[in-house]
Amino acid sequence: MSVHVFGIRHHGPGSARSLLRALESLAPDLVLVEGPPEADALLPLAVHAEMRPPVALLVYDPADPRRAVHYPFATFSPEWQAIRYALARGVPVRFCDLPMSHQLVPVDVDPVDGSAPSPGDASAAAGEDGSAASIDADPSIESGAPTASIDPSADPVDPSTDPQPDVEGADLVDEDDPAHIREDPLNWLARAAGESDGERWWEQLVEHRRGDVGLFEAVLEAMEALRDELALPEPLRERQREAYMRQQIRAAEREGFARIAVVCGAWHAPALVRKAAVNDDAALLKGLPKAKLAATWVPWTYGRLAFDSGYGAGVQSPGWYDHLWATREQDAETVSIRWLTRAAQLLREQDLSASTAQVIDAARLAGSVAALRGLALPGLAELNQAADAVFWGGGTGDGAPLPLALIHEHLVVGERLGAVPAETPAVPLQQDLAREQKRLRLAPEAGERVLELDLRREIDLHRSRLLHRLRLLGLPWGDDQRVRGKRGTFHEHWRLRWQPEFAVRVIEAAVWGNTVAEAAGGRVRGDADRAADLPALTGLLDRTLLADLPAAARHLIARIDAEAARAADLRHLMGALPPLAEVLRYGDVRGTDTELLRHVVDGLVARIGVGLPLATASLDDEAAGVMAGSISAVHAAVTLLQDEAHRELWTGALLRVADGAGVHGHVQGRAVRLLLDVRSIDADEAGRRLGLALSTAQAPDAAGAWVEGFLAGAGLVLLHDARLFGILDGWLAGLDADAFTTLLPLLRRTFSTFAAGERRGIGELARRGGAAPSAARPAAADEEIDRERAAAVLPLITLLMGLDAPREAA
Repeated sequence: MSVHVFGIRHHGPGSARSLLRALESLAPDLVLVEGPPEADALLPLAVHAEMRPPVALLVYDPADPRRAVHYPFATFSPEWQAIRYALARGVPVRFCDLPMSHQLVPVDVDPVDGSAPSPGDASAAAGEDGSAASIDADPSIESGAPTASIDPSADPVDPSTDPQPDVEGADLVDEDDPAHIREDPLNWLARAAGESDGERWWEQLVEHRRGDVGLFEAVLEAMEALRDELALPEPLRERQREAYMRQQIRAAEREGFARIAVVCGAWHAPALVRKAAVNDDAALLKGLPKAKLAATWVPWTYGRLAFDSGYGAGVQSPGWYDHLWATREQDAETVSIRWLTRAAQLLREQDLSASTAQVIDAARLAGSVAALRGLALPGLAELNQAADAVFWGGGTGDGAPLPLALIHEHLVVGERLGAVPAETPAVPLQQDLAREQKRLRLAPEAGERVLELDLRREIDLHRSRLLHRLRLLGLPWGDDQRVRGKRGTFHEHWRLRWQPEFAVRVIEAAVWGNTVAEAAGGRVRGDADRAADLPALTGLLDRTLLADLPAAARHLIARIDAEAARAADLRHLMGALPPLAEVLRYGDVRGTDTELLRHVVDGLVARIGVGLPLATASLDDEAAGVMAGSISAVHAAVTLLQDEAHRELWTGALLRVADGAGVHGHVQGRAVRLLLDVRSIDADEAGRRLGLALSTAQAPDAAGAWVEGFLAGAGLVLLHDARLFGILDGWLAGLDADAFTTLLPLLRRTFSTFAAGERRGIGELARRGGAAPSAARPAAADEEIDRERAAAVLPLITLLMGLDAPREAA
C-alpha cells in the first residue's frame, strides 16, 4: 500500500496541470480530496454535461440557511481536475476534510465538548465589549475550508482563509494559541528566495509551469521546513481537521486500497505525511457536536474567486489563470498574443484604439521585458506594462488608466458565471425560480445588464412582477431605475446583476413558500404583522401591488385600516397618504384592483383635515420645517387623487392653518402658498397676507420664516406678480443692518431652492427696480375667445394629463 500526498495551491492552473500529470503517472485506485464529506453524493455531477465552472458546493443548515459555507471551484482548480480525473476513469473519489457538521455548530454549543458555554465563556469569545472575536486563519495556500462557525446574523461566507473572520458566541480559538495572524506561507517562501511579492513569486515558479510531476515533492519539502522553522502553534480547529484527514487515510488503507492519492492544501501536506498516534487523533475528535446539514451545487463567479471579494483563498486574477489553463498546451508567445488579442477586442468594443500591429508589438515587448527579468514566461505585470506602453504611450495622460481598468475588470478578474445541472438537489423555491427564469427568458448573468420593460407586453409585465417579488424576498437581482414622476408610464428600467450569494437567500426564503409568488406573499404578510408604524405599511403595500400579490395586498390593507384607526400621531397619517395616493392613481397601469384602498384613503384625508390645525400649533423651528414638508407631500397626494371632496376637505384645513393663531410662520407661509397655487385664494389675498406677515409689527425672524414657507421650492410667483415682488422688496429694503445680517442665511437657503432661471429672472427684476417684464396680458373682457378652436385641443390635453374624460370648454 502507498499513500501519495499532493500539496496544492487552491485555484492554481500550474498546480492543476502538475497534479493531472502526477495522477496519470500514479494511476491511483482512490482519490481523497480536501472538502466536505457531506457533499460526497454530489460528486458525480461534476462530470455532468450541463456543469460549467465556476461553481461552488454549498453546505448549509436547513433549519437556518444563513449558517452556510461555500467551497468554490474553477476549471483550473486542482481539486476540480482531480475529481473529474477520478470520475472519468471510474476511480472512487471522496472528500476527506473534517465534516462541516462538526464546524457549523450553533453559536450556543461549544465546538469541543458539545456543551452550552457559560456566560463567562461567551463573553470571552465575543470580547469584553461584546464585539465579534477574531481567530487565527489559514494562509491562502493552505486550506479551502473554513475554520469557524458562521455567525447566523451575517451573510454566508466562503470557506476562505480570511485572516480575521467574524465569529459570535462560539469558543473557536485554542486558549493556548497566541493572538497573532499567521502570514501567508507564500510571503515567507518568497522572502527566503529574495523576492518581495509572494503572489508574483509563486505565479512565476508554479502557475506558469507546463506541468511538473516533481513539483509536489519540492512543495512538501518547503512546507515542512517552513512549519518547522516558524514553529507556530496550530489553532485547535486546524489540528482537528488534520487529525480527521489522517483518520480517513487510515480508513482507506484498511479498506484495501493500494494507491491512495490525497489532494490537500500545501500547508496540510506535512501533517498528513508525518506519522501521528491514532489515540491522539481520536482524542482531538472526541465529543465534537454534530449538526444536520444539507449540500448542493450553486453557480459561482470569477469575481467571487478574487481576493478583492474578500475570499481569503482567492487569487488576484481568476480570468488570467483561466487563460493560462486554456492555453496550457501552447508556447509562451502564443499565450501572450492571445491574451493581448482579447484585450484589443475588448478595447475596440469600447470604441478605443487597438490595432493588430500594436498587439504584435506589445507581445514582443512583454517577451523582452520577461527575458530581462529572467522569467520563463511574461506574466500579467509584463503584459499590462507592454499594453500600457504600446497602446497608450506609457500612460502619458491620454487615457491609459481607463483601458487598464477595463482589462482588469473584464479579463483579469472576468465576469464568468457558472451553471449547474437541472438534476442538482434544490428546494422547491429554487426549482420554481429556475422555471420562471427559463419561461421568461431571463437567465442570470454575472455582468451588469440593463433591461427595459414595456408593461403593455405580457412577457415584460411578468418579468417585472418576478423582479419585484424577488426584491420583496430580499433578492435584489434587479435595481429599479424608475424615474421619479414617471410612475404612470408603461415602462420600467432595470439594472440586473446576479450575485452567487443569492443561492443561499433563496434557500432561506423557502420558509415562506414553495413558489416565488407564494414565498413573496408569505414574506409580505410576515413583514406586515411586524411593521412598526403606518408609513412602513403603506410603503410595503406599494411594493406588494407592483409584485401583483392580491392576497398579501388585502392582508396589508386590513392592517393599514386597523393601524390608521389606532394612530394618534398625525405625522404618521400624513406620511401614509402619499404612497396610497400613488397606488390609487397608477394602480390601473398593471390592472391592479385598488378599490379596496379607497375607503382607507377617504378616512385618512378626513382625519388629516380635521387634525391639521391643532397639530400645527406651538411648533418650534425644526418641527415647523418638518410639518411644512409633510403638508406639501399631502397636498401633492390630494392633487394627484383628483377627488373634489378630498380637495374641499384639504383646502378648508389649509385655510384654518393660514388663519390660525399661534401657528409658526413657516407653516403659515406654506399654507398660503399652496392655497394660492390651487386658486383657493387670489393674488390680491396672497399679497394682503404677505403684507401683514412682513409688517413692522412682526419680528424679523418670524417674518423671515413666513417668507421661507411661502417661497420654498419655486420663485415663479415673484416673477409673475409685481405686487408680491414689491411687498417683499420693500420689506427687505426696510430691514436694519442687524436684522438683515440675522436673516441673510435663511433667505439664502430659501432662494437657493429656486431654479437657476428663476434666480436670474428675479435678479433682473430687482435690477430694473421692480418693473416686471412684459408679462402675459390677460384677455380683455370684451375680447372674443374662439371656443371652437379651444374645444378642438381639449381631448388631447385631457389625455396627456390622464383625466378620465374630456370636459367641455367653459
